[in-house]
Amino acid sequence: MDGYGTVKQETKVTLTKYAICFGIEALIAFLVIWSKGFFTQSTAVNIQILSDAFFVSGVLMTLFAGMLYVSSEGALIGIGFVLRNAVLAFIPMGRAKHERYADYRERKLSEAKKKNDRCILVTGLFFLVIGIVFTVIWYVKFYHA
Repeated sequence: MDGYGTVKQETKVTLTKYAICFGIEALIAFLVIWSKGFFTQSTAVNIQILSDAFFVSGVLMTLFAGMLYVSSEGALIGIGFVLRNAVLAFIPMGRAKHERYADYRERKLSEAKKKNDRCILVTGLFFLVIGIVFTVIWYVKFYHA
């Protein structure tokens, strides 16, 4: 019975993460739709607005997922090391806290937790695909070159 409860709890947490990601992307899409005056335009322009809205929210979340992945792999540790040392240079006795880059990198990688943020990427790609579908619909129905 314990194993089933744990699986049920993990599923609930995962669904909550997906719902939050979906809500954020829907909010971004709604703000784009609202800012472009969706209800005052023609059908062709409305499809372009929907394409823009879903594409923008999808690209933003997909890029955010990429940044999270790059950060979790330790690619930004060097930037943190430089910024930390720059700040310590201006603090009295800050140089006493100086550590070598190799030690700093090892410490940061050991402190880093591997998170499963796949929901950000999946929902971002989902919205991106919807934006592409609206673009194809607009191109097929309304583009006359």
